[in-house]
Amino acid sequence: MLRWLSRQEGPRPSHTRASGAALWVLGLSVLVVLSNSPLSAATQAETSSLLSASFLSGFALGFFLLVIVAFLARTRLKVTKQELRRSRELADHREYERNLAQQELVRRLEEERELAKEKLQFDSQLAEYEKYASLAQLALGAAHEINNPLLGIMSHLELEWKGTFGEQRVEIEQCIEGAKRISSAVKGLLDYARPGPLLLGKVNLFKLVAETLKFVEHQPMFRHITLANRVPLDLPAITADVNQLSQILMNLLLNAAQATLAGDSITISAAMEQSARIIELRVRDSGSGIPADILPHVFEPFFTTKRGKGTGLGLSISQSYIRSHGGDIQLESTTGDGTSVRVTLPVHQPSKTATEYQEVIA
Repeated sequence: MLRWLSRQEGPRPSHTRASGAALWVLGLSVLVVLSNSPLSAATQAETSSLLSASFLSGFALGFFLLVIVAFLARTRLKVTKQELRRSRELADHREYERNLAQQELVRRLEEERELAKEKLQFDSQLAEYEKYASLAQLALGAAHEINNPLLGIMSHLELEWKGTFGEQRVEIEQCIEGAKRISSAVKGLLDYARPGPLLLGKVNLFKLVAETLKFVEHQPMFRHITLANRVPLDLPAITADVNQLSQILMNLLLNAAQATLAGDSITISAAMEQSARIIELRVRDSGSGIPADILPHVFEPFFTTKRGKGTGLGLSISQSYIRSHGGDIQLESTTGDGTSVRVTLPVHQPSKTATEYQEVIA
């Protein structure tokens, strides 16, 4: 027991020394801490102040850089917007120029189309005039070659007719009638190929139409047709050749009568156009009309659908007379619905140098 106690008490000094050493170390540490505490506080304060200054300066520098970056970004955004606006304006301008170019192209194409159409019409008219000129020369030559022998034949037939009776006399009358038809055709050729000079005068259309209708109403082919004069009484007189105008009207009435049946009607009307420089004269019938395939050929010389009746020169001669007055003639027809002939004539003839005469139809 004592030995155990002695053994137990043996190591106490070392434990005490160790504890003392530990206390000494702890004390020294406290002293160091206490001794260093003012220095540490000062160091910490200085460090804190330096950190605060550094933070403020860094914050200021960062804020300044942020402002610069924001300014540069705003400037760049503004420049970009301006460039976008310029690009949009340039695109709009180019689109506007493109639209103008397209409109100009369309306008030129339309002009070229109109010019091509006018050229075709001009070529067609030129070919028609050349054909008519050649036909006119042929007609003049044929008329002179036919007229003189025909007069001798007709004179001989009339002498023979006076000394014959019965069937022989009828045959001679038929020959005389045929000779007269030939003479009428030759006269039509001469009138078509070489119309005489215009003898201009003041013509009242209402009275001219009334006199013409009064002349034809007793003819056999007009007896069962209703004739109507719808020309206004107050229509101003026109400057024209009354003989040619009367022949035009007669040709149109004859053509209308040949296309109508008993109970049909023929109406003549007239009106002043808005320009007050042109008179429109219409001759309309309620007959059978003209087929569409025949309509383009009605003004051709010797063209006729009535075999053995007429020479086919009536409309051609009328067209020649109307053109010599500076007018125009157009024909509209529908099968089964009648035909309408439209004649336009100038009220005055200022450019014509023709023999003037006193008013005949007034």
